[in-house]
Amino acid sequence: MRTYADWNAFATAHPDASMKFFSARTEKSYLSANFQAGDFLVFGSETKGLGRDFIAKHLEQTFNIPIFEPGVRSLNLSNAVSIVVYEALRQTGAI
Repeated sequence: MRTYADWNAFATAHPDASMKFFSARTEKSYLSANFQAGDFLVFGSETKGLGRDFIAKHLEQTFNIPIFEPGVRSLNLSNAVSIVVYEALRQTGAI
């Protein structure tokens, strides 16, 4: 495991990384993502998520988890990560 001082330090260390971002503030479902081995999966904090400006810079690679209940604004972070990681593992043949 590695820790980076901030996003810029991470991005500099991995300039050619394949990234997938996840946010409740976008329209594309995670089910439309084409996961590959080596992808970095990026989630925001549980309370604030990824910032709107950040999402705007990465819109093509940003996905959501559809929520069908109108009163629910988002899933908690651990549930969201579990759902996406399971799908990524399924697509890459790891499970």
